[in-house]
Amino acid sequence: MSEIQNKINTLIENREKARMGGGQKRIDAQHGKGKYTARERIQMLLDEGSFEEFDMFVTHRCYDFGMDKSHTFGDGVVTGYGTIGGRLVYVFAQDFTVTAGSLSLSMSDKICKVMDMAMRNGAPCIGLNDSGGARIQEGINALAGYANIFQRNVMASGVIPQISAIFGPCAGGAVYSPALTDFIIMKKETSNMFLTGPKVVKTVTGEDVTQEQLGGAMMHTTKSGVAQFAVDTEEEGIEMIKKLLSYMPQNNMEDAPLAVCTDRIDRLEDSLNEIIPDNANKPYDMAEVIKAIVDNGEYLESAASYAKNVITCFARFNGQSVGIIANQPKFMAGVLDINASRKAARFVRFCDAFNIPLVTLVDVPGFLPGTTQEYGGVITHGAKLLFAYCEATVPKITVTLRKAYGGAYIVMSSKHIRGDINYAWPTAEIAVMGASGAVGVLHAKEVAAIENPEESAKLLAEKEQEYNDKFSNPYNAARYGYIDDVIEPRNTRFRIIRALQALSTKRLQNPPKKHSNIPL
Repeated sequence: MSEIQNKINTLIENREKARMGGGQKRIDAQHGKGKYTARERIQMLLDEGSFEEFDMFVTHRCYDFGMDKSHTFGDGVVTGYGTIGGRLVYVFAQDFTVTAGSLSLSMSDKICKVMDMAMRNGAPCIGLNDSGGARIQEGINALAGYANIFQRNVMASGVIPQISAIFGPCAGGAVYSPALTDFIIMKKETSNMFLTGPKVVKTVTGEDVTQEQLGGAMMHTTKSGVAQFAVDTEEEGIEMIKKLLSYMPQNNMEDAPLAVCTDRIDRLEDSLNEIIPDNANKPYDMAEVIKAIVDNGEYLESAASYAKNVITCFARFNGQSVGIIANQPKFMAGVLDINASRKAARFVRFCDAFNIPLVTLVDVPGFLPGTTQEYGGVITHGAKLLFAYCEATVPKITVTLRKAYGGAYIVMSSKHIRGDINYAWPTAEIAVMGASGAVGVLHAKEVAAIENPEESAKLLAEKEQEYNDKFSNPYNAARYGYIDDVIEPRNTRFRIIRALQALSTKRLQNPPKKHSNIPL
């Protein structure tokens, strides 16, 4: 056998050794936990045969605490690029079979390399997380490795889409990288995220809590809002990544890809003419409105289980990707509160960063009152949503379906904060507050002067009717040009599509600045 062939055989052997990660025993243990390996996850994610791997033969550079006796090819992370639906993406997948996927400086260097390449080439970066945390044997170098990744997460923010899938543990400082990305997907039961684990919590606070209760998928998608998606299987998580990316452009200089539309743009939805109840205090399901107007009734909701009083989702109109923000009267009457404001503001800013037009569906009675909200800083958090809409330069189309009261009317992409095209249904009520509250302020002395309770009640009813006649319709706002047109509900889909077409050449720039100072 020639010397060249010997070298080729060695290469083949080394490649096979690298592909085995921590070895068959640890691969079997990974499978025994109901988890896939890093390479299996990448294989599911990318188009068949498209993966090009980098740094397969990298090893760690630590020689303390016995680490000099173990140098595994790849050092606990698989990195490279490939395509999803023919579109370029960069990916890194932590390998739990190698030192529990713990992060070393070498591993960080590998991850930083693909992040840098994603930035240079304007393509999304996807992280598949499954790691025991920092590699303790490396000390400060492991922390430096994390910091290097965080810096790149921040630099890439708003430049390329960043998606994190948590398929195993993610604890301590490691959580900040996913937190800095655009969307987080967590698998139920096998994944968790927390800064300090149950043992530390028990020691410091005395609380008994499990890993799932402290940082599981359901906690983060319902209570903290840290993650946007909880999935039952890794396969479902991989499909979620693909679906999310289908609504996004490659980078902030491009538009999202157009999909083939098989749904008539002039389709009339008669059900919308009757969806608003006669009783203004009766709820209805805003999700039904969204299904009725978007292409083929299909949309992808983000953070569906968190702050349910507002809906944030991706959808398409005539094949064009849009972001929809909608009050949900079915939950808390669609009122805005701290969590809903934060959720919607982040979604608005993501869409604006990546040139995705915004469609806002309004039915909001105001901001949630009470000491809990005021003490929690609802003013600041509500201002985040206001700031996000004011700052956004993408096409903004607003449809007011029913209530639009007070400051919440302004915040929800009103004409006054650069809403491009603002429509209203005939059922729209645009006012400072509801009739009963307004009459109580406007006619308080007049009502108090009447001693007869029946006459007092009669006067209140008359004044409320007078107020309703004036404001329980969209024409007063339309008189001032704050509403561009009052439209028939069943024609909403067509009017939005026409508006999007008209705004396709919109050009708007904010004043030059280093960066804004959004209220945080």
